[in-house]
Amino acid sequence: MALTVMDMVTNAKQQINEIDTAAAQEQLQSSLILDVREPAEYAAGHLPGAINIPRGVLEFKIDAAPEFQGKRQASIIVYCQTGGRSALAAHALNQLGYTQAVSMAGGFKAWSESGLPLG
Repeated sequence: MALTVMDMVTNAKQQINEIDTAAAQEQLQSSLILDVREPAEYAAGHLPGAINIPRGVLEFKIDAAPEFQGKRQASIIVYCQTGGRSALAAHALNQLGYTQAVSMAGGFKAWSESGLPLG
């Protein structure tokens, strides 16, 4: 039986760590912030200091991004619009050896609805 996208997200969430927006805000200064949304979504608003690498090319581009070179042990907060793509991305990053990648539950939507600062 084939998996649905939501099955894949659910499976990924069982294998990663998720943090809420309050925890993400506390860690902004000490973590790399990775926005895995599409460039147009990022341009419309993003978390302060966020680096945009879309989910569709993440595995191919992460090692070439200067901000992530030599930082497989760094704290990385991954977010998307609502939390699905970021869960898949955090799982992929963990598989690639980025051991401290976490997904921000609720994504950019939860962040902006909470009135938190934008970049």
